[in-house]
Amino acid sequence: MQSVVLGIDPGLDRTGWAIVKRNERAALTLTACGLIHTQAGQDLPKRLDYIYRQLQKILADYTPDQVAMEQNFFLKRAVTMANTVMTRGVIILACEQAGKTISFYPPKRVKMILCGTGTADKKQVQRMVQLTLNLNKAPQPDDVADAVAIGICHLKTAPLNNIINVKAAFLEKLKAARNQQIKKLK
Repeated sequence: MQSVVLGIDPGLDRTGWAIVKRNERAALTLTACGLIHTQAGQDLPKRLDYIYRQLQKILADYTPDQVAMEQNFFLKRAVTMANTVMTRGVIILACEQAGKTISFYPPKRVKMILCGTGTADKKQVQRMVQLTLNLNKAPQPDDVADAVAIGICHLKTAPLNNIINVKAAFLEKLKAARNQQIKKLK
């Protein structure tokens, strides 16, 4: 089954995005990718509005089935953390308004899925993105390459996650039905 995912590497200064497709034969292709770049001198609300409007345009232009975004872990300054959290908020809002669910992936999981190790460096991830999608060169800059990697990670793991979720939901319904039967017997 064909699937289209929007991968996002969020950041206030630079938000990387990528549209990655999986066709009926499970082959992955990169449809489009880019960078939403805001100017450091602008007021925060204007920067967030710009990211929001650009993301709305991407969602409307490419109509992805799903969205996958990097789950950030902050070891940086508090200001950087707060700005990225706000950026993630406008991204989540744009996706919610477009009716898209978002899956979140920690960087180590993305690296593990693409490279086989959660400690792969950026160059290794970029090379695996290039090889996986059969590209002449790795996407640039890093934020865009990371967005492509997140999209690939999602397309490689989502089918299994869906099966697990369906089975878990079935087991919950079975448990609820059993509990209902026990109540009736009492």
